[in-house]
Amino acid sequence: MRLHPESELHRQGKMFGVLVYDVTSNHQSPITNDQSPITNPQSYLAAFSAMLDGSYHHEGFVPPVYEAVQPPVGTSREESQRLQRLLFANYRFTNLQGETRNLLEIFANEKPILSPEEYFDKSPITNHNSLPPSGAGECCAPKLLRYALSHGMKPIALAEFWVGAPSRTEVRQEGTFYAPCSGRCKPILKWILGAESSRMLSTSSASIDILYEDEWLMVVNKPSGLLSVPGKTDELSVVDVLQRPALQPVHRLDQDTSGLLVLAKTPEIYKTLQAYFQRRDVFKRYEAILCPNQNSKIKNQKSPITNHQSQIISLPLLPNPYDRPRQMVNVEHGKPAITRCEIRELRPDGTVLVDFFPLTGRTHQLRVHAAHPDGLNAPILGDRLYGSTSANRLCLHAAEILFVHPVTQKEMHFCIPSSFSLTR
Repeated sequence: MRLHPESELHRQGKMFGVLVYDVTSNHQSPITNDQSPITNPQSYLAAFSAMLDGSYHHEGFVPPVYEAVQPPVGTSREESQRLQRLLFANYRFTNLQGETRNLLEIFANEKPILSPEEYFDKSPITNHNSLPPSGAGECCAPKLLRYALSHGMKPIALAEFWVGAPSRTEVRQEGTFYAPCSGRCKPILKWILGAESSRMLSTSSASIDILYEDEWLMVVNKPSGLLSVPGKTDELSVVDVLQRPALQPVHRLDQDTSGLLVLAKTPEIYKTLQAYFQRRDVFKRYEAILCPNQNSKIKNQKSPITNHQSQIISLPLLPNPYDRPRQMVNVEHGKPAITRCEIRELRPDGTVLVDFFPLTGRTHQLRVHAAHPDGLNAPILGDRLYGSTSANRLCLHAAEILFVHPVTQKEMHFCIPSSFSLTR
């Protein structure tokens, strides 16, 4: 799309979405609130999140589910909550079975999410009355699905992507596709489409290489796609595959990250090894393939990566309360997160092989430090949360680890290169 020179997208980007629908389905002609037709010869609908340049209505985009009116400045907290409840009662969605619910009903059994203000408030509100998070219902995916189903269209595919200046908190880059957020969108999409759950791996297909084992600990090479520890879902973990419930991973690797993982066999060894990691007495090296972000039309900001460059990235992190498990950068409230990066190879296809040396151990630290515009501005290849899914896996691998055995006091050194570091 061609942006107006004064569009807000030059200052702060926005999520856009496209939904493809079945032309053979029994549907009415798509129209906007001003009754002007949306001309879509390829049978798709388009949307943007919330407002764009001060308006909910732009030609060629679906209208909002409900046109929200912000409460006047100075409104009391109690009155604001009453208005919010009235507002959410007017956001109505119909599911594939033809049933209709408003946002209050959809979020009734969801765990309340603290707003950013409450998240950092020393005296947070404790009675949320199950109110949905602010902004729920205004994202692209719910708007598109609601419009399609209300006009008798059969959805085929949906995608959301970022347009405009990069976000410096949530790590959003122009032209990159992202999954709908978990906090605002997931409950709505589950209601519309139905809850879907499936194992990413089956027991028969998952295998783990055991690199070392004694009576106190074990070191394994975890494959990508496997959880480090059992979670709340039915997805498999390292402990599940090894069928040894007493094992405790001393540190964690993201589900999509592969590589070296240390597990303790007793509570005493677990505590000792965890203390090693907390004191940073463990050497760790990760290998990754980065994709420098060179496609921004809004801001001429290129990746700072150059050949054989070593640099320190320091961007404090904290969980995004609206979109877990994604992390966000917050200078004021985030916990320190520091990474040393060394460039190993600039490859002919434009990707870059790097070594990461994390000096702290925050969740998704390497992934955010790679993708963020104030970091390397180069997402890890295959990163479905912070970058592009143009690879069949996240190209991040825990390749090397060194620590002292808690009992024998011998130096334990393991090095397993990634498959992507050996191929070009």
